[in-house]
Amino acid sequence: METVGIGFHFEDVPVGRQFRTIGRTVTEADIVNFVNCTGMVEVLFTNIEFLKKDSDIKGRVAPAALVYTFAEGLLVQATMQHTGYAFLNMQLDVKSPVFAGDTIHVECEVTEARLSQSKPGRGLVRTSNRVVKQDGTVALVYTPLRMIKCKQRA
Repeated sequence: METVGIGFHFEDVPVGRQFRTIGRTVTEADIVNFVNCTGMVEVLFTNIEFLKKDSDIKGRVAPAALVYTFAEGLLVQATMQHTGYAFLNMQLDVKSPVFAGDTIHVECEVTEARLSQSKPGRGLVRTSNRVVKQDGTVALVYTPLRMIKCKQRA
């Protein structure tokens, strides 16, 4: 019997493959819990009066770190269960804010895929990930390099 939810293997992600995740709405509770859990208690995230009077950003803004972690959660659920070995590096660019009530999804394109020279049975895969809001606005772009399992040991 097939087990569903197992992640992509190296052979499943050739350069050029594209896919998107399901969406997830960022809530006020998500922001409060994330800020308290991480200690990111800067006024931009904790003081509504500051947002009203002194900030260029108006509205209940989510930390970009929260948006990034939600994006990773959406990807892990869909693509890396049992096959992801390591997160090696990335570049991350914040493009626009995400607010409580925004729904995000991730659009992913494989930009690099090569077998590991030092670890048999593993491949290195880089993707370009765009975190997109419900209105089509791009919130984040990041390019992780991951080590993932091959279907057959090379």
